[in-house]
Amino acid sequence: MSELQRRWKMILGGDNDGLNERDRRMSAALDSLYGSSDEGDGSKSQRGGLGRSAPRVSKWMGDIRECFPSSVVQIIQKDAFTRLGLKQMLLEPEFLAAMQADVNLVADLMSLKGMIPDKVKQTAREVIEKVVRELMERLERKTAEALRGAVDRGKRTTRPRHVDIDWSRTIRANLHQYLPQYKTVVPERMIGFARKQRRLVDLDEILLCVDQSGSMAPSVIYASIFAAVMASLPVVRTQLICFDTVVLDLTEQLSDPVDVLFGIQLGGGTDINQAVAYCATKIQQPRKSHLVLITDLCEGGNAEELISRIGQLVNDGVNVIVLLALSDEGRPFYDADMASKVASMGVAVFACTPDQFPDLMATALRRQNLFQWAANEDIKVISNPS
Repeated sequence: MSELQRRWKMILGGDNDGLNERDRRMSAALDSLYGSSDEGDGSKSQRGGLGRSAPRVSKWMGDIRECFPSSVVQIIQKDAFTRLGLKQMLLEPEFLAAMQADVNLVADLMSLKGMIPDKVKQTAREVIEKVVRELMERLERKTAEALRGAVDRGKRTTRPRHVDIDWSRTIRANLHQYLPQYKTVVPERMIGFARKQRRLVDLDEILLCVDQSGSMAPSVIYASIFAAVMASLPVVRTQLICFDTVVLDLTEQLSDPVDVLFGIQLGGGTDINQAVAYCATKIQQPRKSHLVLITDLCEGGNAEELISRIGQLVNDGVNVIVLLALSDEGRPFYDADMASKVASMGVAVFACTPDQFPDLMATALRRQNLFQWAANEDIKVISNPS
């Protein structure tokens, strides 16, 4: 069988003649999800189907994890939830343990947390801890480097703390110490940035105010991770406020991002005005404060009062930023009319990915032009209405 014939067989499904064992497993796994479809006469095709058996679905998940790359597994999982209504299956520990852990799975678990039986709670926590750990590893170092605003980069020291090491200068200064057998440089001396000693009162303050309505689930998760990272840095003060129709201040829990995520309740209505009003009471020094409002701006509360309140914060000197989404896709659904009204006050309104967020915050802390930064990142900013 030619490669072209093999690919067509895999695409069309059903007939597995001529395929090797791995291809048969891949085809069967896809048929189970995509093979069952409504026919023109209203009957259903008998190909595939996962049924309602948790062990069977668990085995199916194991097959797709083995046969497909992680990025494809995440797409298949998402389609399985949508096409087959498998969210209820998350309440089965053997099924949950077989899932590819990612942000979308954490969002599903958060939305179901009130329904999770005791036998699944520990498995659910382990899944969330795994995703949090992976995200922290991915985002922590870049965030710490970008936000180290207390570092005086005009001064150098040969005895820097580990987090203050200037690696490019250190490597260049120690190239003569390159060991070919290990393919690495063993530095004789470290070069880094000298710290400024800053009092707590001198620190900039970041308030992450996050909409926890269901559509914002990935943004809530990423914002919680970033808040936990930033709270661990001695160079800024960080607060995390989540909201729907009530306001939830999670600042005191930032030492454990898993606890933060378990404290969030996805879904419900949206009262952005109430949340911004609460944030205003937490701002002590407006000209040292940065309010990052992460929301789709679909206001269920007093929209006119919200616009007025944001305008007052801007006039007081608060650096207000509106992120329509903080997600890997970076393609938000949002209230275009509200976005234009907020943008008319000179507020930067756009969406960004988690990988862009540390640089965004560094730009904000330096009070540099966020519109120029967004343009450099090829990010579409909501235009001010003429």
